[in-house]
Amino acid sequence: MNAMFATKISMLQHVCVVPLARATRHRSFTVSASASTTVTPSRNLTVSSPTSSARAPHVDPRVLLGMSEHDLQQLAVEFGLQSYRGKQLHHLIYKRKEKEIQDFSHLPQAFRNDLIKAGWKIGRSPIYHTVTAADGTVKLLLKLEDNRLIETVGIPVEDEKGSMRLTACVSSQVGCPLRCSFCATGKGGYSRNLQRHEIIEQVLAIEDIFKHRVTNVVFMGMGEPMLNLKSVLDAHQCLNKDVQIGQRMITISTVGVPNTIKKLASHKLQSTLAVSLHAPNQKLREMIVPSAKSYPLDAIMKDCRDYFAETSRRVSFEYALLAGVNDSVEQARELAELLHEWGHGYHVNLIPFNPIEGSEYRRPNKKTVSAFAGALESRKITVSIRQTRGLDASAACGQLRNNFQKSPLIIESDREESQSDVAVAC
Repeated sequence: MNAMFATKISMLQHVCVVPLARATRHRSFTVSASASTTVTPSRNLTVSSPTSSARAPHVDPRVLLGMSEHDLQQLAVEFGLQSYRGKQLHHLIYKRKEKEIQDFSHLPQAFRNDLIKAGWKIGRSPIYHTVTAADGTVKLLLKLEDNRLIETVGIPVEDEKGSMRLTACVSSQVGCPLRCSFCATGKGGYSRNLQRHEIIEQVLAIEDIFKHRVTNVVFMGMGEPMLNLKSVLDAHQCLNKDVQIGQRMITISTVGVPNTIKKLASHKLQSTLAVSLHAPNQKLREMIVPSAKSYPLDAIMKDCRDYFAETSRRVSFEYALLAGVNDSVEQARELAELLHEWGHGYHVNLIPFNPIEGSEYRRPNKKTVSAFAGALESRKITVSIRQTRGLDASAACGQLRNNFQKSPLIIESDREESQSDVAVAC
């Protein structure tokens, strides 16, 4: 994953596949954005070796979710209808948030039937399981078409005036290949990248649960967004243009994949880049984040400096505090020196570690966290300490999915039935 959602949920406010066309009478219409391309990491990047089938799942281009209003108008015309039917489609998908084509009551029955016969679908997955924490945080498992499970989390925060900010923390992969040492998702293994619509639908599912508009999106769920950058950027565009979430309300998080920060900078997004740092020096970072061996700390810092120069957007650094590992005042001073060496205006988010089963790491006490933050602030580094959310509901990344799906794919139907029994007990 982006290396840290195991703690990230406590911090919120992060294969080239060619679509196989079906033989239909509407052969001329194609959706170019539906193909998902994986950014190829450095050859030395430490990742697992998923099977070829997991690396390159079939991508069906006939998914409505993720298409722009213009694309939907073109689709309507391809079916021999006026373009305004495409506008109606857009409204039904993104405003009414319909889940089945037959529920498109504003459209002629013949058009609905033709869409279904041609293999089109909306692209919404059922909710497999839900848990709600005492603080109102809700974690969902969505069951994808291939039976894989992904997590998404909704975090509500009410301000002094009573208005609610609702953050959706979305996944970008099924599992994660980077295997950061403290991450529950990494321990669960990696299956495949998510397609564009599988990312977008997570936001709509959170809105369905809360009956409230999502105001913020963070790509801090399962997976490393930069290893699925094409789909992440396609989903980002749809969330901004079609779901109408402002770019500055979207955060893309990464543990660092060579060459991808530069590529992201070239798009000049107004969204926030959050880099999962977790250590003030290369040696310690390699111990916590194995993939750091292929992407030296100095190279990351240079890319972050260049990112700011190109986008004028401040980079945020995530720092998971692990008791006795990276949480000393001396390490805080070292971190401050590193940041000052490479620029100015950086912001550090401190995230006290969320305990996960089987981990050797512990959560530091409040005094230690406060001392670390104070050491940074005394050196003019902007710091925030993220409030823990959803801890009582196993809302740290990978915890819920690992409880229900130890392997990336549900194979046996009787296994699924037994898991449903467990869900009731929860």
